[in-house]
Amino acid sequence: MSKYVPGLIRRPKASGGFEWHIDKRIKDYGRLCESTGTDDAEEAARYLAKRIDEIRNARAFGVRPRRLFRQAATKYLEDFAHKPGISRAATALKDMDEFIGDKCIDEIHNETFKPYIRARRNPAETDIDRRATKSRTRRKRLKIGTINRNLGVVRRILRLCERLWRDEQTNLTWLERAPFIQMLEDREARVAYPLSWAEQDLLFGELTDHLRDIAEFDLNTGLRDQELCGPKWNWEQRVPELDSPGIQRSVFVLPAVKNKNRQARVVVLNDRAQAIVEKMRGQHPVYVFTWVKEDGVRDRIGRIRNTGWVNARRRAAEKYPAVLGKEAPLGFRELRAHDLRHTAGRRLRAAGVSKEDRKDLLGHKSGDVTTNYSAAELMSLIKAANLIVRSKDSPTLTVLRLVA
Repeated sequence: MSKYVPGLIRRPKASGGFEWHIDKRIKDYGRLCESTGTDDAEEAARYLAKRIDEIRNARAFGVRPRRLFRQAATKYLEDFAHKPGISRAATALKDMDEFIGDKCIDEIHNETFKPYIRARRNPAETDIDRRATKSRTRRKRLKIGTINRNLGVVRRILRLCERLWRDEQTNLTWLERAPFIQMLEDREARVAYPLSWAEQDLLFGELTDHLRDIAEFDLNTGLRDQELCGPKWNWEQRVPELDSPGIQRSVFVLPAVKNKNRQARVVVLNDRAQAIVEKMRGQHPVYVFTWVKEDGVRDRIGRIRNTGWVNARRRAAEKYPAVLGKEAPLGFRELRAHDLRHTAGRRLRAAGVSKEDRKDLLGHKSGDVTTNYSAAELMSLIKAANLIVRSKDSPTLTVLRLVA
């Protein structure tokens, strides 16, 4: 650069080298802060001049200002900070930032994501991941489902740029038309794996006591993964009208902020789930499901799929041929906590529980979901939930395993 250009700052890059950044105040516009995307001084100066012209033209003639995708991503995270799953969206945007963060939103299209997809599907083959390997931060290969979820976040942001977000000066939307972004065909998608009673016995025989209790509770309530480890004692509500000899009835009311659907949910306890709750009572002042750590302190169970779960699942899979007479299916070898919820749902359906009752028991999103149940309604749901308590009268669940 032959002379100093106000508003351009030379900054180092994390991967080495440097690039020119813009930090300039423009009259009647405000502060412009963004990367020029280049380490060439003259090219950076031309880019700055171009951006100033765009801003002035937008104010004078109503030309749509160009914005970087990073600006749109930041606005999305700020506007939707209260939404469930926003932390996952933030992780996705951070993962894609080095590929599309410095691109203008009108430059993004379906082909733009090919370098990102290639890098995340085959991380060892990309230059950026060879640099990451040298810094001892090796990236792992992402599944197609994960990549599709990440692309879905971008697609959502670009639609907001087209339909909702407007420039204050021109009243034009940020983007004239959002591009079509095609999801990848996912032939690796994992299907649900409901357990048979024999498989449940095999798995439970390998689980530690605290994991066995919480897993059995899930099989009888159908809670989602994020709901399962969080129940607190102050969410419990007694229902004395439903007490029977030997059983004091209660339910748990999950706050809306803890539920995927952002609706408060009543967790109905059948006889077995109620017995597990009574077993847990008094062990911890706050949380229902806890475990004793190596230092002797009792703490909440953070997640089911931990090292203990993975090791127990592996041991059960190794014993599968001897116990059940065939090789362990892939679904059993990779059994997730969410499969316990699917098992509860399948058992309710096999027992003839109506679709409406299944929706209430499993907490599916519905316009008529309520926390205002009468004692009679709760008793009806408890009876339905008790149909999956294992006994000689329980319905047999035969699951056909389709082999590709």
